[in-house]
This record gives sequence, structure tokens and C-alpha cells, in this order.
Amino acid sequence: MCLPAHAAIIGTCTIMIGASGTMKANVNINTFGSKQAGGSSASATIVANSLLCTLLNLLDCYSVSAPAPGAFTSAPSGGGTNVSFATVYRLDGSGADVAGSSSQRLTNGTHTLQVDLTATKSPGIFPAGSYQGMVTVRCE
Repeated sequence: MCLPAHAAIIGTCTIMIGASGTMKANVNINTFGSKQAGGSSASATIVANSLLCTLLNLLDCYSVSAPAPGAFTSAPSGGGTNVSFATVYRLDGSGADVAGSSSQRLTNGTHTLQVDLTATKSPGIFPAGSYQGMVTVRCE
């Protein structure tokens, strides 16, 4: 017999996706990135609210990260082979890039996030076509 599990919601972390980023190729056509000339960062807004953070006056109840994807979500034939991905993000307008796989602590409240994705093909160059990549933003 299974009994219902009881849990108390002690907080929420809501991620609202903003603008999609744009990746552009470098002159050698072996790197796509949102930090390349003409590219743009993706954005999101995160609202962290934790009862325990409020009650215990803790400052680090949630953390955010934006790890790199393992592959493009779509690419032309051969475009997704021999490709490595990297992400960086900036929190609350900070100019300092944080490696996407690194967690950064959040206080309760609203936070802005900018995310950049870079794809590097080695060896070779990216074939012509349409590419899409998706970065998952995590709040844990």
C-alpha cells in the first residue's frame, strides 16, 4: 500500500525566459557564439523566494547555473560533429562572466540573468545552414 507523501513548500524559484540570444560565426567559421561580433546574449529573470531564507535570515538559499548543452537542438548535416560547447552568464548586471556550470548563490528577490553560448568545431568549419542551441537555466 502506498501512502501519500506530505511535504511543505518552503520556497519557490521562478525562471521567466526573456530574449533569445543570437550566435554569430567568427571569421574562420569554426566558432559560433553570442559574444561574437553581431551576436547577442539570451536573457532571463529569476525570482527567488524562500521562507527559510526569510525566517532564518539566510542569504544563500537558492543558486543559479546555466550549464552548456551537449549538442545543438538543430543543425545541418555534419554541423553537429566535433563540436564543443561552453556557456557563461552574468547575474544582476555584473560585468564578470561566471562559467555556466558554476553555481552562484541568490538572495530572495528578483534577479536578471544574461547567458552566452559558444560552439567550437575542431577540426573543420561549420557547414552553411541554420543552427539552434538551447541552454537550460537551473535554479536549485
